[in-house]
Amino acid sequence: MTTASWSEDGTRRTALWRAENGGSVPARIVAVDDQISASAALRLARSGSGLLWRGDFHNARQLMRAMDRRIVQRPSRAPRDAQPADVFRAHRKARSERAALLGKILIALESDYSIRLRRAPDVCAACRHAYGPPVHAPTDDGPGAASLVSLPELLGVIGAYEWHRKGIEVAALGTRIYPAYGVFAPTRDEYVDLVAGAAFPRRVDPPVVFDIGTGTGVLAALLAQRGAREVVATDLNPRAVQCARENVQHLGLVDRVRIAEADLWPGNQRADLIVCNPPWLPGHPTSTLELGIYDPASTVLNRFLTELPDHLTPQGEGWLILSDLAEHLGLRTRDELLARIADAGLAVAGTHETAPRHSRITDSTDPLHAARARERTVLWRLTPRLPRMP
Repeated sequence: MTTASWSEDGTRRTALWRAENGGSVPARIVAVDDQISASAALRLARSGSGLLWRGDFHNARQLMRAMDRRIVQRPSRAPRDAQPADVFRAHRKARSERAALLGKILIALESDYSIRLRRAPDVCAACRHAYGPPVHAPTDDGPGAASLVSLPELLGVIGAYEWHRKGIEVAALGTRIYPAYGVFAPTRDEYVDLVAGAAFPRRVDPPVVFDIGTGTGVLAALLAQRGAREVVATDLNPRAVQCARENVQHLGLVDRVRIAEADLWPGNQRADLIVCNPPWLPGHPTSTLELGIYDPASTVLNRFLTELPDHLTPQGEGWLILSDLAEHLGLRTRDELLARIADAGLAVAGTHETAPRHSRITDSTDPLHAARARERTVLWRLTPRLPRMP
């Protein structure tokens, strides 16, 4: 793990550097407290300095909000006549720059994940959930391994732990799913409803099912509840694999659902039904969590389509669940998607679609509002195309 170092009160200090988004250690780290103004903090952040907070914890949150207000006052805008794709890229750039600046506010975690600040919350359990057991390794400060983490990331760790403890009610399941830190949570559940309402392939009911990129395991659990003979769910993210296993065990489905850590496919097996909800936007993810949304070259989508026929039984179906937001943003056309499906040797047997229900579709201040208002989530039923007759 990377180490951060800085001078404070005439002493050289070191700590482990934690950054789930892959951010690098600031070139300079300065200790600040409640006396610093938001304007001064923003100037330091823009110079590339990390701001190690030594004041009241709640005041650190107030400082972050004040800095955010100043950043939003000068947003990066696309030209008035810009195309939707340009608006999207400008929006992503502005969000990335904002995140980088706010991420300069740093919190020190002790070797047991406690925080030695006034009015600091107890984050030990949340940090163990996100990062695992504390690391014990020698540093320049002696035994143990203190660490630095950005305030936005720490707040994300706290929020994720609350989701994990309380769970998310999934109507189609009739129960709760418990997400984990760094695992895409089913808060947008329209895709779950699509899978709940689509009929199994008629000739292979009950089917053997693959759930590719299972995340929390919500679709695997749903398909097992619907009567699938067997469900094999895969994910490349070890956190997702552990999360899905815990949810499957909690739901009492371990006899019908197997979770495997794999890059898409569970070996050379074939299934009657293969379900995949890949990242739906071509773009660069800025964290592990965003891997469920952004894929720079649509690699996961393209691989799923190309390799699907090799993993389906002759009478099987692939269910591709995909938001069409990329189409409304000009990042991918419907014709391009249909061409990829055809090039993979697949035919579209039918579609089901639904409108999203998240709050952004009614937020007219969102630069992407026009595209979001037209968005639909589509379940594509794909079957292997019959070979041509000579």
